[in-house]
Amino acid sequence: MHRPSLLLSLLTLLTLLTAAPLPAIGYRPLPHLRPNSSDLRFGDSKKYEGSSEFVHLRYHMGPVLTGSITVHTIWYGQWQKSQKKIIREFIGSFSAVNAKHPSVAGWWDTVRLYTDQTGANISRTVRLGEQKNDRFYSHGKSLTRLSIQSVIKSAVTAKTKPLPINPSNGLYLLLTSDDVYVEDFCGQVCGFHYFTFPSIVGYTLPFAWVGNSAKLCPGICAYPFAIPEYMQGLKPLKSPNGDVGVDGMISVIGHEVAELATNPLVNAWYAGQDPVAPVEIADLCEGIYGTGGGGSYMGQLLNGKDGATYNMNGIRRRYLVQWLWNHVVSYCTGPNALDQ
Repeated sequence: MHRPSLLLSLLTLLTLLTAAPLPAIGYRPLPHLRPNSSDLRFGDSKKYEGSSEFVHLRYHMGPVLTGSITVHTIWYGQWQKSQKKIIREFIGSFSAVNAKHPSVAGWWDTVRLYTDQTGANISRTVRLGEQKNDRFYSHGKSLTRLSIQSVIKSAVTAKTKPLPINPSNGLYLLLTSDDVYVEDFCGQVCGFHYFTFPSIVGYTLPFAWVGNSAKLCPGICAYPFAIPEYMQGLKPLKSPNGDVGVDGMISVIGHEVAELATNPLVNAWYAGQDPVAPVEIADLCEGIYGTGGGGSYMGQLLNGKDGATYNMNGIRRRYLVQWLWNHVVSYCTGPNALDQ
């Protein structure tokens, strides 16, 4: 949807953003809660997880992804086949309506409640698209927010097997391996989403970055499967797929894809007055994974026979994924809610 007014807005944003650091549109899990987190917003919650009459999530008339969604993945750095499989099967579970309850597809149903200005719902169909391996670190092992866009450009303009250009219903997911540092990683964000600038990539493409924190900061970005050093005496939970870094990435990926679907160009669904740093449907439920969640408590979770902790089922695996804001009832919801 390349309207002239939208292009002018994008050019204005580009001018502002190249003169200053890019906005921290990101995900940061417990225990490091941000000022817009559940600790502050939901302290007076009465009945429902994260319910609040003070949250004003509004639709700002921008496009959302109502057509079949395709997630194109860029694997940056060194990845094991087993790690890729965990993430691929998670993305494939978004549309797996036959998965065991509580399911990832049930979690995606909350995203589907959001509509565009015609009343069309976000698509039920999310599929894994083309994938690109960048195993030789084409832009180095330390990336900035702008150089991330250069990585995406390399993937869509590659001489052999370039990723397809799909501005209307494609999402571009850049995943960095555990030996890659990204600007603000660990200190401020574990992942973020935005859109690419035509001046860099040649197109306006919704994208997200998520990093593997296994070596850099597992206690921050892979919590609760790893614990920060200052939280002495607390034992980490067992991850459902046996890979702390990747299992920690799963919820961040879910967070960012949900927000990309509902706010791909940062002008659709968000709360607050600032479109450059919006509060979105996953931001509103940070740290909430089950019934009773809020503050520093994640909520009631599930435990497998193997001792692993999770809250929803995928095609063949289990995952721990944060809940999302349901604008119809004005509280955070998830498929593992005890009243479902």
